[in-house]
Amino acid sequence: MFSKFETTMASVKHGGRRPVPLGRTFDPRSIAIVGASAEPGAISHFVLSNLERHGYQGELYLISRNRTEINARPCLKSLQEMPSGVDVVVLCIPEAGVMDAVRTCVEKDVGGVVIFASGYGEAGEEGRARQDALAAVARDSGLVLIGPNCMGYGNYCVGVPVTFEPLVPLNRLAERQGISIVAQSGAMAINMRDAMLARWLPIAKVASTGNEAGVSVEDYVAHYIADGSTSVIGIYAEQIRYPELFLTLAEQARSARKPLVLLMPGRSARAKKAAASHTGALAGDHATITAVLRGAAVVVVETQDELYDVLAVLSRYPRPQIGGTAVVTGSGAIKNLSIDFAEAVGLSLPEFAEGTVNALTEMLPDYAVVENPLDYTTVLLRDPKIVGRLIDMVIEDSHIGSLVATLISGPEQGQKAKALTMVPALANRVKPTILVALGDSWPLCEEFVGAVRDGKVLLFRSLERALRTLNIVHAHAADVERAARRDMKLPDVQALPSPVPSNGIFAEFEGKQWLSRIGLNVPAGRLATTLDEALDIASVIGYPVVLKAQASELPHKSEVGGVKVGLADPAALSHAWDEINGNIAAYRPNVRLDGLLVEAMGSKGLELIVGARRDEAWGPVVMVGLGGIWIETLKDVRLIPPGLLLEDIVSELRQLKAAPLLNGVRGSSAVDVRAIARVVQALGAQMRANRNIVEVDVNPLVAYPDNVVALDALLVCQRD
Repeated sequence: MFSKFETTMASVKHGGRRPVPLGRTFDPRSIAIVGASAEPGAISHFVLSNLERHGYQGELYLISRNRTEINARPCLKSLQEMPSGVDVVVLCIPEAGVMDAVRTCVEKDVGGVVIFASGYGEAGEEGRARQDALAAVARDSGLVLIGPNCMGYGNYCVGVPVTFEPLVPLNRLAERQGISIVAQSGAMAINMRDAMLARWLPIAKVASTGNEAGVSVEDYVAHYIADGSTSVIGIYAEQIRYPELFLTLAEQARSARKPLVLLMPGRSARAKKAAASHTGALAGDHATITAVLRGAAVVVVETQDELYDVLAVLSRYPRPQIGGTAVVTGSGAIKNLSIDFAEAVGLSLPEFAEGTVNALTEMLPDYAVVENPLDYTTVLLRDPKIVGRLIDMVIEDSHIGSLVATLISGPEQGQKAKALTMVPALANRVKPTILVALGDSWPLCEEFVGAVRDGKVLLFRSLERALRTLNIVHAHAADVERAARRDMKLPDVQALPSPVPSNGIFAEFEGKQWLSRIGLNVPAGRLATTLDEALDIASVIGYPVVLKAQASELPHKSEVGGVKVGLADPAALSHAWDEINGNIAAYRPNVRLDGLLVEAMGSKGLELIVGARRDEAWGPVVMVGLGGIWIETLKDVRLIPPGLLLEDIVSELRQLKAAPLLNGVRGSSAVDVRAIARVVQALGAQMRANRNIVEVDVNPLVAYPDNVVALDALLVCQRD
């Protein structure tokens, strides 16, 4: 049953929320620092120093009860002395004084406030109440409230770092566009920014949201999508608070060609608990969220390394192609390792086109094997320029979507030579290209590093990370095209059985009637309320038959002796009738049966499970997997967002670990995969069309060479 694989979704859906405008916050003409201090270790000292070091040119107001001036700047005694209409007020004060300061900011028509103080939602119920009170003031007044419990933000396009993190002056955005970052953790915001700067990649904007009493991740994402200086958006979120809004923004980001790269903890039960205690947020079902977000073409990564690496690649190549990767190396060992690891992560290494093979054959020595991965042997030593020509040929091959070139770092002299020959060949490519300098942490000389930096070539030190990253990048390219193809038209709603039982669970026979109406095959049979009716039904559909007890209170009939199979004749049916009724009377005496379902015995086929559930916050998703040990032991399932075309659902089915069974093994016949896909498609469509459906389980769905049949069904709905 589908619910075996779900965890309780505690997030609340906030429909209709609109993004908070952040333009005035990110480009403020005036900033006030409350709690200003000249003490070197004070938070306000770091904020002021950052602004001064970065040459902030706007009006700057310092508010201090104890000082008349700091750094030759005059101080005001209180917020009341501050002029009205200041764009941003930074509260460097303890929690006890925050609420009064926020109310004063509202009175003074302040654009936004930044609250560093902790002691709110992350600190228990009392803290949550204080946070809710702040949120209410911001909501009622329109004040942009950032935090509490945050590290602030930075606009590196114009040099405005509103944070207490001590910052050396960062180069302002020199390129037309850069990476923008938002994180619910201040540490992760710093980590993401520094990882990109270490690769000489341009940073546009960075924000730490903290507890999100006012401004949330979604608001920053909305701002970045509309921001001309942003090319790709990196997100660390322990919870997406407004799923409906986030999915709308994901669609806007896809249209704007600005990839969203998201790392969200919560795959393990322990991680979910940690996430909740860190931000006062409640995490959702990670697998469901991932499936829905992938359907919206959001790149959901699993590790920090993936976050940094994918952001780096997409910052240079925000619209990669669907396809596979070519590996160009001068080492047979690296060639072999590339093959193994690409297979392990699922990355395609396509064959070269015939024209490429012919051209490479003429260029390389006779003993070279012209294939992908390509080992160009020792030709680099004889003719350093040849590698550039090889890369040109390979990257232009229509079969190739990206390229990894590896080199042995080696001594400084060799690095300088490669800087002159190999690095330029990788610069200014349309398709993603990565240079892997092997040797782990072996130092790279300044001339080599400078060539990589100036050529804007992506440099990795790990072949495995490079291949894993490109696999994610190409999967994202496929997700983008798939999202553009999704059919989001709502079908006609097929009427549910009526009335809905008090527990929301329909008996199997009612669920199957509904499945039949949406186009699924179910076994021949009917509900019988007497033994004579059961015998008449069996005589019409033919023996052997199955007999099942039917009641809303019996979703798991076999556990109480409510199912008998393989009944070959009237005598066996009569005996089973009495036995089932006796079992129910003994084990569930308070259950009133609707009757017993008499059905034709299904023939042997490939058993699958197909289910659909409605996540409270994220909406519907469909699950499909092979039955038996595959589902129980290996948890071999795919979660599929509704609206996919049939071909895309078939592609998802082919990614099951047990997918070879679909093609037939050891003498068994291949099954009708498109018929399975039609079931997935139909369930997803009805889940979208009818919000009253909570869960559907078809277990098993038996697949045959020419059709599929639902042998059991569970339909759960909410009452109006």
